[in-house]
Amino acid sequence: MKSKMYRLFEEKRSVHVLYSYDGMKQYIDHVVDFIQQGILAGDYVILIENERIYPMIQSELIKLLDKEQLEFVHFVNNLDFYFSSGSYHPPAITNYFNNIVQPYIDNKILFRSWAHVEWSSMEEPLHLIEDFEKIVDEAVHTHLFPLICAYEGHKMPDYLVSILMETHPYVLFQGDIIISEQYLPLKSTKLD
Repeated sequence: MKSKMYRLFEEKRSVHVLYSYDGMKQYIDHVVDFIQQGILAGDYVILIENERIYPMIQSELIKLLDKEQLEFVHFVNNLDFYFSSGSYHPPAITNYFNNIVQPYIDNKILFRSWAHVEWSSMEEPLHLIEDFEKIVDEAVHTHLFPLICAYEGHKMPDYLVSILMETHPYVLFQGDIIISEQYLPLKSTKLD
């Protein structure tokens, strides 16, 4: 039986999900399930992940998917992704992401993405994370793809949790998707 999360992904392509995790085993189980379900649904999966964690994910995927299915996974080193300009800079990250997804968009190929957001400390200016998550939320709605943003729960200060709940319409909680009551929908900048 499919979980609520995967039924939601089938019904609605533009799904931006926050996942706060607190254990590596559970984290790997969720990312592997997300990838497997995506591939079975016919999506390519853009996995923005730590290069130390990726081999653990890959070893689980090898048990579940055949060689052709594994080619649907596009690994992106998350440190290269988030710090491509030398620091956490939302415009540079956005450009990097656009370069990754543009071939999928141009060729009308369905994709989904999992982004593991991490850094060595939470000393980064948190308003940059808020700015970036707003940009990402708009991209999810513009390009119609599911995205899960994974953050390590015990490293997140309360202020960051508030920001993330306001910028993600959905939350992955105990293996299922719930609606974020704190979510602040994007204000359209288009003229009517």
